[in-house]
Amino acid sequence: MKLEIIATSTFGLEAVVKREIENLGYKIIQSEDAKITFMGDERAVVRANLWLRSADRVQIKMAEFKALEFEDLFQQVKGIPWEEWIPIDGKFVVNGSSVKSKLFSVPACQSVAEKAIVERLKEAYGVDYFEKSGALYDIKITLLKDRVTVTLDTTGPGLHKRGYRVAMVDAPMKETLAAALVQLSFWKKGRIMVDPCCGSGTLPIEAAMIGRNIAPGLNRKFTAEEWDAIPKHLWKEERKAAFEAIDYDTELEIYGYDINPAALKAAMENAEEAGVDDCITFAVGDAAKLGIEGKIGRKDFAEIESGVVVTNPPYGERIGDQKSINRIYASFLKFFTDNPTWSLFMVTSDKTAELKSFGRPADRRRKLFNGRLEVCYYQFHGQKPPKK
Repeated sequence: MKLEIIATSTFGLEAVVKREIENLGYKIIQSEDAKITFMGDERAVVRANLWLRSADRVQIKMAEFKALEFEDLFQQVKGIPWEEWIPIDGKFVVNGSSVKSKLFSVPACQSVAEKAIVERLKEAYGVDYFEKSGALYDIKITLLKDRVTVTLDTTGPGLHKRGYRVAMVDAPMKETLAAALVQLSFWKKGRIMVDPCCGSGTLPIEAAMIGRNIAPGLNRKFTAEEWDAIPKHLWKEERKAAFEAIDYDTELEIYGYDINPAALKAAMENAEEAGVDDCITFAVGDAAKLGIEGKIGRKDFAEIESGVVVTNPPYGERIGDQKSINRIYASFLKFFTDNPTWSLFMVTSDKTAELKSFGRPADRRRKLFNGRLEVCYYQFHGQKPPKK
């Protein structure tokens, strides 16, 4: 069946998610703030959940309409063929939001919508009571300027829940944001990538999963796997195809360092759980010594023709004291001055970081959100290495 599917995202990552959807072979209908709509079918729902690296979740768009009165909302929601998705024992819940709309009471909108769904299913199944003992169906009613969008969530826990984070440290970065940062950098297979402030290893792990072509949702479950409306064989077929698509032969050179041994231990455990521990070198190292020694740990990066640093250094609102942060910036400035063919991609909320860390304005900046904190992704492009 033809479906309109919505991939939601963090603000600022819409272009990355759009490119991921197009790479899966699906046509984009609309791209707007925090959501990208595309055409697909039941298999597309499965593939999107398994393969989208930077999206937050995958939803089926059930309807869109204008509603100025609760009766409008009731009739339009009741008109949706819910019986095609929700079985007689389906456990359906209704969540909502309302922004700049005449129907501003979210609890009232949820109540009206749920009543409409119940009435529709009563008529479809000829019953007066629903046990709601089966699979979960999470329905969202979103009102924006009197336009109502009704969606059915297929993901469950957000797509950042890859399943490999078995150990954590303070202020971890979401896996979906880390994957986007890697994709927005110059890094690709065959180039060296370094994260001198890797914490629990999210950036190096996501880079390794991209390099190995490992589907990010391969080792987790999704809400829609329990639905009768999406055949079970589609999940089996797409998971099998994803396993077969893994590139075990590519040699990756990715380095993750942190001054905290406990963080490195967590990073190594997470990398092992993700199945990429063999292509990431983790070691204790002080980012503030990168520019002084030209290396972190035993790897002498100054001898390498060019490389990419992708990092999420500590900053005031997150973790770390300003004196230590300034030492890291000074170290970065010296290293990239001495090694002009290296590129730096750094996310931080610190507005002083741009000149302190690289000595010039960034080539590109992108406003993003790390959780609820507004940050900037500074992109400094290194010079092309001289031809041999």
